[in-house]
Amino acid sequence: MDLDLEWVLKVRVNTQAVLKRAQQIQGCKVAKKQWQAAWLLKAVTCIDLTTLAGDDTPSNVHRLCMKATQPIRHDLLKIMDMHDKGITTAAVCVYPSRVADAVKSLKAANSSLPVASVATGFPAGQTPLKTRLVEVQMAVEDGATEIDIVINRTLALTGQWTALYDEIRQFREACGDAHMKTILAVGELGTFTNVYKASLVSMMAGSDFIKTSTGKESVNATYPVAIVMVRAIRDYYLRTGYKVGFKPAGGIRTAQESLVWLTLMKEELGDEWLNPHLFRLGASSLLADIERQIYHYVTGRYPAYHELPMA
Repeated sequence: MDLDLEWVLKVRVNTQAVLKRAQQIQGCKVAKKQWQAAWLLKAVTCIDLTTLAGDDTPSNVHRLCMKATQPIRHDLLKIMDMHDKGITTAAVCVYPSRVADAVKSLKAANSSLPVASVATGFPAGQTPLKTRLVEVQMAVEDGATEIDIVINRTLALTGQWTALYDEIRQFREACGDAHMKTILAVGELGTFTNVYKASLVSMMAGSDFIKTSTGKESVNATYPVAIVMVRAIRDYYLRTGYKVGFKPAGGIRTAQESLVWLTLMKEELGDEWLNPHLFRLGASSLLADIERQIYHYVTGRYPAYHELPMA
């Protein structure tokens, strides 16, 4: 849609109400026993299994892809009668220069799992616009079907909403048919009101998802910020009829946390958002803890480190 600047400028966020709601969500009772196991498997199917390290190589990207196609040990799933349900992660996420490696590995494994790539000068977004656009195009050409872009925080912090909208529109065009997830880097936006405004502008500019963080900021995915972002998603849906997805990322490491995130989505946006088309968890180490908890559910004991294959 076109930029509705009037809507953006009149946004005000009640900080105390947001913090109170976030506390309520964290205080919700989580499922136990087989119901918890079911929720954890649901969380697995929403994970963007990620490696964004300076020492990424074709071999560890290959290992990541193999883990994404078989995220939970087959024997554990068989005992739960879930071995034939096609449980995989939602996608694998890598740097643009590793996209071709990921595509090759998944193709060899006969998997249709999507490859996501971070682009646009990740994580700071401070490279020239022309460079950022080329980076998106190259990742798409190499086979990425999802692109996680970062916004230019300078434009959000200085209130240049029209300029931010125009930039994101250009990224949208560069993505072509690829899904575009827009990273707000909430830890660097200063206020909840800025987060809400940036969420709105990103959705107006054509984002398929809005994402909390790059994982490289000092503050990443927090529940209060998530409340602000999902309320923006809900308001946008009520006004336009268009559903935008949500992706918390950065610092999500435990199975318990993944249950809180699923609870937050169910409470705030409803069951429709509880699937990988509209909800993703950006994580690199979360899957290991979920598999550990599944192992405990099946066997009654926690595994030794060597008993579960690494991502």
